[in-house]
Amino acid sequence: MAQVYLWLVAGVTLGSIPACSLSEDVLWIHSLDNWRILHLLRRLERVPPRLCLNDRTDFQCPWQRGTLTQMQKTQRTCVQHLTLQQIFSLFMTPHSHAAWNHALLPQLLSGLHHSLEHLQAEEAETPACPDLGIRVRKYFQGIRNYLKGQKYSSCAWEVVRVEIQAHLVLL
Repeated sequence: MAQVYLWLVAGVTLGSIPACSLSEDVLWIHSLDNWRILHLLRRLERVPPRLCLNDRTDFQCPWQRGTLTQMQKTQRTCVQHLTLQQIFSLFMTPHSHAAWNHALLPQLLSGLHHSLEHLQAEEAETPACPDLGIRVRKYFQGIRNYLKGQKYSSCAWEVVRVEIQAHLVLL
């Protein structure tokens, strides 16, 4: 079953990547990094999401599939970098370390760090995205406030994990 899943993920990944061109190499690499991060996020699940349905909330994600495809490459790279930075800082907190599997969390943080390094080189050549940056930071501040309001409960972390997973797939 796991082997079939990996083939499906590989097929979707390859099918969603534009034809090979040198300018798209970083996006292609980043796509693979995102799939690794998504896989680790799935493996982090500790509480079945169906048990946390009452804890769900709308975090008002600043990007949707349509808005990302309309963005220029430089803006997309900036949003990806800011988003991964925010995810990294969220999962680096002591509350996060208390909530998640101690073997998988370092792998997730390592994957995020690796992806950030790839994007950092690309972003050095692109201008900053102040408006989008403010919206991304506001989105993650809402997630932090939610976790604090829920006293960092297992279900709150599960809701956040699913939220990040659902929106990371769009990047």
